Amino acid sequence: MAIKIENLDYIYMPGSPFEKKALDNINLQIDDGEFVGLIGHTGSGKSTLVQHLNGLLKPHSGNVVINGHSTDTKGEELKRLRCDVGLVFQYPEHQLFEETVYKDIAFGPQNLGLSKDEIDLRVRDAARCVGLSEDVLDKSPFDLSGGQKRRVAIAGVISMRPNVLVLDEPTAGLDPAGREAILSQIKSIYDEGNMTVILVSHSMEDVARLVKRLIVMNEGKVFADGTVEEVFSRGTELRNIGLNVPQVNILFDELVSRGLDINSNVYTVEAAKRELLAYFEKVKEGKENA
Repeated sequence: MAIKIENLDYIYMPGSPFEKKALDNINLQIDDGEFVGLIGHTGSGKSTLVQHLNGLLKPHSGNVVINGHSTDTKGEELKRLRCDVGLVFQYPEHQLFEETVYKDIAFGPQNLGLSKDEIDLRVRDAARCVGLSEDVLDKSPFDLSGGQKRRVAIAGVISMRPNVLVLDEPTAGLDPAGREAILSQIKSIYDEGNMTVILVSHSMEDVARLVKRLIVMNEGKVFADGTVEEVFSRGTELRNIGLNVPQVNILFDELVSRGLDINSNVYTVEAAKRELLAYFEKVKEGKENA
């Protein structure tokens, strides 16, 4: 088991006129090797929840346990836990500060006291994982494009070799090409890295095609938890809390309402393509047999 969250409550500014309960009795279990999407409208508690996973925030009540170790700890044990759970914030490139890409990626491993050879191995391996070529390593990170900066920041977390990788809106602010490149690399990292990945996103399309399990947050509580199909089949309920289903599913619902004999439980472009090809093949066979 990678993550176990029990009866987690968290309150911002307790005892003040601005007191707000951000998390309310959260109970979740995420197993090793899962690829989980975490969605919800702004203020639903997504970012607050993921900041509990490596001890940046401490529960006001309840427990967060990562691989058998509570996040409510200090000192060396907390340091080890933060190596085990890599957290990539929104706009992580704002945290870049070194003279070269190589030094930025190497910063974490250096703080672990690793040998020079091991640091070099981790830097180059992390750069490869995020799709950065070796000729970029000697450049200043501030000379790179927005998408490349984002990759450098993610590589800096991957170089710590975490067992759990948490990405909070990793494509925020990027153009379509940059978004697609980052998402493709995240999928590759998951496929190759044997790690648990938690992707926080506002994009229903992105989570539908990437993750295997969806957790929906609403007003600090877990609103839904299940497979992509199970969660998005509750389209009316999602719309009632300010979310929506992927656009392709809306299209297929409309096609079904107009009389097409197709499966409307379609949530990705790839699935839509397969469904339409099967439909047109069935139509073609019907004409040939008429």
